Amino acid sequence: MIRFLLTIAALAAAVPAMARDLTVMSLNIRLPSDGDGANRWELRRDLTTATIRRANPDVIGTQELFKRQGDDLVERLPRYRWIGVGRSGAERADDEHMGVFYRADRLQVERWGNFWLSDTPEVPGSISWGHPLPRMVTWAIFRERDGKRFALFNTHLPYREEDEAAREKGAALLAARIPAIAGDLPVVLTGDFNTVPDSPTHRRLAQDLTDVWIATPARKGPEATFHGFTGKPDRRIDWIFVKGFAPLSVTTIDTRQGALFPSDHYPVVAVLRRR
Repeated sequence: MIRFLLTIAALAAAVPAMARDLTVMSLNIRLPSDGDGANRWELRRDLTTATIRRANPDVIGTQELFKRQGDDLVERLPRYRWIGVGRSGAERADDEHMGVFYRADRLQVERWGNFWLSDTPEVPGSISWGHPLPRMVTWAIFRERDGKRFALFNTHLPYREEDEAAREKGAALLAARIPAIAGDLPVVLTGDFNTVPDSPTHRRLAQDLTDVWIATPARKGPEATFHGFTGKPDRRIDWIFVKGFAPLSVTTIDTRQGALFPSDHYPVVAVLRRR
């Protein structure tokens, strides 16, 4: 009997741990603005926290994040940490970040960095292509507890209607940089792309990556994501793309408390399995 039990234990030790599915959230958190009135950050902060806690993502790509918002969230969600820099390249209180949050009890950051969507991507705060504000990508290589690794990229493209050419150039730069940084690792791309799926920007990204909303029939919630604190979304501009993952489900979270929302965008959450 002892020999039998030792054999079973040895076999169990030789079998790799089953990989756990990865839950990813993309969230334009909406910068803190007094002009948002009843939906200013101090009033929706707890609802945003509760929305994240309920979704329980392993990793979150945020856009429009100010440092104080990031610090507020990790204070209330102590299992999470976050990384990112201001889009100007300096650490200013009024600067937006492409902040990436992760469950520190599930994931380890091996390395991370940033590049700017411009003709000089290594120059912090650089702007090209005619749009008015710096646009950037924050990326990280994560190691899971079973030793498996993946790469996450998070971005926010220019917002004006006339910026479609700039968005497409940003998508092309992303498409070139992702394999250069990630190599053969599975990839997740989160972001507010400020354009619709029937656009040159989406088509460029879809050449190499899979849009999880399109790829899985297991969809919940409204398709459109931007609602401007109205609860009436009109465009699907928040996307999650993947490579090397099979999307199992995707949900647009339309949580609200009366007229109070976590953000002026609905968060998007995808459950992913390695191929």
